[in-house]
Order: sequence, then structure tokens, then C-alpha cells
Amino acid sequence: MTTHVTIIGAGLGGLTLARVLHVNGIPATVYEAEPSPMARLQGGMLDIHDYNGQLALQAADLMDEFRAIILEGRQATRVLDRDGTVLMDEPDDGTGSRPEVQRGELRQILLDSLPAGTVRWGHKVSGTRTLDDGRHEVTFADGGIVVTNLLVGADGAWSRVRPLLSDATPEYFGRSFVETYLYDSETRHPTSAKTVGSGSLFVLASDSGASGKWIGAHRESGETLHAYMTLAKPLDWFDGIDFTDAAAATARIAAEFEGWAPEITALITDSDTAPMVRPLNSLPIGHRWDRVPGATLVGDAAHLSPPDGEGANLAMQDGAELGQAVAAHPDDIEAALTAYEAALFPRSAAAATAAVATNDAIGQDLIGFFTPDEQTA
Repeated sequence: MTTHVTIIGAGLGGLTLARVLHVNGIPATVYEAEPSPMARLQGGMLDIHDYNGQLALQAADLMDEFRAIILEGRQATRVLDRDGTVLMDEPDDGTGSRPEVQRGELRQILLDSLPAGTVRWGHKVSGTRTLDDGRHEVTFADGGIVVTNLLVGADGAWSRVRPLLSDATPEYFGRSFVETYLYDSETRHPTSAKTVGSGSLFVLASDSGASGKWIGAHRESGETLHAYMTLAKPLDWFDGIDFTDAAAATARIAAEFEGWAPEITALITDSDTAPMVRPLNSLPIGHRWDRVPGATLVGDAAHLSPPDGEGANLAMQDGAELGQAVAAHPDDIEAALTAYEAALFPRSAAAATAAVATNDAIGQDLIGFFTPDEQTA
């Protein structure tokens, strides 16, 4: 195998691809805009599923390392009504198929599994183009240039590689998360710790209908509670909030949950961090492209969808399957990319459809979503 694979983006999808290529003796370089692995927080918890994310880790030969970072007990789920009534309280009995890990720790085991120098930090892509000879040129913000026979965009929602293949761009899904963190919860926020429980918490007013207003929270590693308020508001509504003024932003978000039980709204008002807004965007369902020689996409760059617990798993599955396809066709890159995309497109279309349906179901009837058997009994 003489083709060197150029990967843009050191997220879970790009790193899984690089690792699977390495396992199969295929060289790759990953270019990442961030200046270092610790440049920013790497998000919260992820549930890694046995039918996609874990299969990707098996292909990467990292299952032992994965098992070592699993947060025991975090598959527990609680569902409350807005008045604090417990509607469901399901403990983690150890038989679940979606163990929880911290995204940052998962990313680190992937980074540690790659040869030194595989990831080039501080390389922000400013543009890409296809040359007359069919190769692809990547230009970086510092003026550097890389030319490659095989370019993979693993650079997320606002991918700089995607324009080589598709003119699709993400659009606002109509909802945003507002995130908060409560630290040392057992000692500093004991009521909130009890409310969240040992795993995940979901709260929706039973009479809120299709408003799309709900609160979720996770108990992360240590005693950290990570909460997110989902609000179905236009972007200009959030633009009208000064999130640099923590007190004012907190009061404005809390006002949306007036009348909810204080042990629930404390996840907003007692936050140890300023609230952070995260607009939710998505690519068109069924996003695909005509085969472009020597270029393809993985993860959110290919199929950004509303959050439903599948995004990271799908990105890793994409990376693993692309790496395996290249290993299976080392002398015919186009055959490898064709095989990869033939599986990618229907899988990602089905996943996007399911993600929209999940978000609609949670927004309209969270209780029914978690207790379907009871609703139909």
C-alpha cells in the first residue's frame, strides 16, 4: 500500500479511521485545527453501542482499553415530571449494551494508539480544491499546503472538505441545548445529585405537548453533573440573550422553566459555570454525493443529524468501515471508496430519519418514549 491517507479532523471518526488503517499497516496523517489534545473540553458522556461503536473499537483492537474507561452504573435512567414526581427509575443492573464513557477519555485512548506524529495539531484548514491531475490540495490557515491522493473529511458539521463532494450545508433544527455543570455534587449540590441519580435524568412537563421543552442531565465521572435544557426557540431568541452575563443568562433560561420543581431548576440556577448555548443543526436526511475520485467523508461531515446518542457511534463506525474498505482494496482506492459509500448512504439516511423521530417523540411525549409498553398496554 503506497497511498498515504490524509484525514482532516481528530475527532472520534477521524482517529478511529487512522487507528484501523494503522492496524492494517496503512499510513495516515491527521490534521487538526486545535493546537493540542487538551485545547478544550471534549464534551460529556457517550453511550457506546454494541452494534456500531463497540464494533468499531473491535476493528481498532482497543476493546480492553475501552473497558478500562467505562463508568460503572451510569446506564441507570430516571424520568421525572416537572413537579418532581418520579415516573421511572431504572437502575443499572450491569446487563445493558450501551456502557457510558467520557468522550475525552475515549478520544485519548485513540490518540495513544497511534504512532507519534500521526496527528498534526494546529493545522486549521482554510480551503480545499481538486487539482487537474485528480489529486486534492488542502490549504491551511498558516499558509501550508498538502497535496494528497486520498482525502477524508472527518471535520464535523462545518466541514471544509465537504464542498469538494456536495453543496449541502447544515441548517438549524429548530432547537438548542443550554448546558450547565455542577461540580462536587455530593458535597456542594446534594439535592441535585439525588435528583439526577447515578446515571441519566430526563424531565418533561406532561402537559407541554409539542413545545420541545425538556431537561436532561448526566452524572459524569467523579461527582460532576452535566445538565442540558432543550428549548424549541429560533436562533434570534438566543441571540437576544447575553451569555457573557452569566447571572442574566441564567435568570432568562430559568424563567422558561418557571413552576418546575426547585430541585430540577437548581440544575440551572446552581450551575458552577455560565450557561452555554448549543444550537442543533442537521444536514438533509439522505445526504449523499456522486463518487468523487480520492475523496470521501465520515461522521458529522457526512450525515450531521439531531442528537439521539448515535452521532459518535456512527462516526466511529464510519471510520472503522472506511479503514477496513481501504485495507480490503489496497490497490484500488476507488473500489474501496465505492464499497464504503454504498454502505454509508443507506445507513446514514436511516439513522437521520430515526434521529428526527426520536427528537420529536421526546419533545412531545417523553414519558411515552421511555415506557412504550405501558402506553400500549
